[in-house]
Amino acid sequence: MGCKAKENKMANKQAKKALEQFKQQAANEVGVNLNQGYNGDLTARQAGSIGGQMVKKMIESYEQGMGVSQNKQ
Repeated sequence: MGCKAKENKMANKQAKKALEQFKQQAANEVGVNLNQGYNGDLTARQAGSIGGQMVKKMIESYEQGMGVSQNKQ
């Protein structure tokens, strides 16, 4: 076995494209400008904001699919 764990390959190119679009949408929502391709110049705060927004949206989507009430305090 090689270093396959470090490779970030997705077998489904459509899924990869959808994930990139989702990431771009999340970045726009939190006010972070993403470049096409390399974004190693982002701060940890910026990257965390994007990832956090993505998780928030995924949870909201899951809850909507499950019919969970939005009456949170």
